[in-house]
Amino acid sequence: MNSYFRFATACVCAFSALWGMSALGQAAKAAPAAATATATISTPVFVLNSLEDSVSVINPANWTEIKRIETGKQPHHLYLTPDEKSVIVANALSDSLTFIDPKTAEVQRTVRGVIDPYHLRFSPDMKWFVTAANRLNHIDIYHWDGKEMTLAKRVATGKTPSHLWIDSKSSTIYSTMQESDELIAVDLASQSVKWRVKTGSTPADLFGTANDKLVLVALTGGDGVEVYDVSGKEPVRTKFIKTEAGAHAFRALGDKRHVLVSNRVANSISKIDLQTLEAVDKFPAPGGPDCMDVSRDGSQILVTSRWIRKLTVIDIASRQVVRQINVGRSPHGVWTLDHAPR
Repeated sequence: MNSYFRFATACVCAFSALWGMSALGQAAKAAPAAATATATISTPVFVLNSLEDSVSVINPANWTEIKRIETGKQPHHLYLTPDEKSVIVANALSDSLTFIDPKTAEVQRTVRGVIDPYHLRFSPDMKWFVTAANRLNHIDIYHWDGKEMTLAKRVATGKTPSHLWIDSKSSTIYSTMQESDELIAVDLASQSVKWRVKTGSTPADLFGTANDKLVLVALTGGDGVEVYDVSGKEPVRTKFIKTEAGAHAFRALGDKRHVLVSNRVANSISKIDLQTLEAVDKFPAPGGPDCMDVSRDGSQILVTSRWIRKLTVIDIASRQVVRQINVGRSPHGVWTLDHAPR
């Protein structure tokens, strides 16, 4: 059994009890608001169903699922191409990528032979496409010419590379190591690991500040976010930001000052101020919140509720769940072209 499936299975058992009737009550109370909430998204919303090998396509005009797209096995994350003409779905157990039109939700092509693509990211200079092989313990670095990818280097990382971040200069790849509790940095010029540092329990997503000085690491096995100064030759842990239990995934709010982190165990989302490095607000997010997107106008958070097969929509101003849409089993990544700045 691969590591991310073991981790997800354990989380289901541990977290479902914590969700309980209070979350159901919140969702029920929010139902009237759902009828009057104004849609602020005009393009399809894509939700990956990791345990059904599919993508749910949601029409935001009436918040209904309009179709399912079959993908390869265990799609976990997705990413927009730099030209915004394709959403790439990474199918970890099928060693493939599915390219989908973000406006029409039509499958454009399937690329095979990409080994264990769990997480994926483009470099800001658009020259590199990078995947993390969570099951097979390596990072693959591909040349990207705007349409096709060519493998440049396979970098052995040690146990369980999870999420990726690339700095604004396209010089360094950062990756969390889920099972060995580490953060590593890979130099893009030499395509080799330049340092690694121990982290707290079960690091997952990571987020770099605009000046490339700090990297934030979410601790799914803990209750907060570690902050590392990566501006020197060696990383230095400078702060711990307490959020709530099961800190997991990041999403920039779009205002260049705040970032959201989903707390999978606590069923909440914390808002972090990147200037003060403090958690300054909180939103309810029932059912094991995972990946997030934010509407272009910054009024709504879209979050996958991993354990209850829902896409949850949260109104930021009122801090209320305004609707939940049925999707497939173990919904993970979520994306729409009509999103706030990342």
